[in-house]
Amino acid sequence: MSTPAAQHGPGQAPADGIAARARGLTKAYGSGETTVLALDSVDADIARGRFTAVMGPSGSGKSTLMHCLAGLDTVSAGQVWLGDTEITGLKDRELTRLRRDRIGFMFQSFNLIPTLTAAENITLPMDIAGKKPDEKWLDQVIDTLGLRDRLKHRPSQLSGGQQQRVACARALASRPELIFADEPTGNLDSRAGLEVLGFLREAVDQLGQTVVMVTHDPGAAAHSDLVLFLADGRIVDRMQQPTAEAVLERMKRFDVSRAAFDGGETPAGDVNLDKD
Repeated sequence: MSTPAAQHGPGQAPADGIAARARGLTKAYGSGETTVLALDSVDADIARGRFTAVMGPSGSGKSTLMHCLAGLDTVSAGQVWLGDTEITGLKDRELTRLRRDRIGFMFQSFNLIPTLTAAENITLPMDIAGKKPDEKWLDQVIDTLGLRDRLKHRPSQLSGGQQQRVACARALASRPELIFADEPTGNLDSRAGLEVLGFLREAVDQLGQTVVMVTHDPGAAAHSDLVLFLADGRIVDRMQQPTAEAVLERMKRFDVSRAAFDGGETPAGDVNLDKD
């Protein structure tokens, strides 16, 4: 199984540009005095051929950022591009087509169809779109994820880790430009979670994919090439080649700062959480 990114060196799949980017991205819920600012003028670049993790305290805006970058949620202000395509101005039908053809998704819930086999679940989005899969690529994905002997099994016949691997294969099957994973190990035990993280790492290193993962787990973030830290709707820090220990230490500083702010004072030596 693959190892965390810090043990891989700079990464084996060189970035050849930007897979997605946001400029001045703002997302507000409600209006007037009840307005909640989930994202506050965020600028972000997602490098192609890299594994990016997004972390932050609860309510920091990390899932909202992913949803806006993926075109799953509208923005209040700012712009988002997938490659050279600005998606913030697209109509619903165009967005649906873009998500289907150019983006892969993994969620905490596996979202598999119980009456379909693993193979049928993997190719379902392409079947709905009336597209034939690239058999050579599909075989490579299936073998990378170790699913060859599970293709005829239905979800009820698979373990949680195997179901998430099927979901991972489904996200990869159409060879999308970008894969978004929202807490993909949240419903898995530690062993199965490590397997799925290893496979996402391999998808980047061996298959040349681009992955953005929202997580609260420092160990999961350690599999990435870059961690973006959010607080109060802003990107406040970045960490290249993270380790679980370094990420955990950085997250502890959020807790210290929040406790200090709640008490009305800032601890000596605390970081400026508003820096970009």
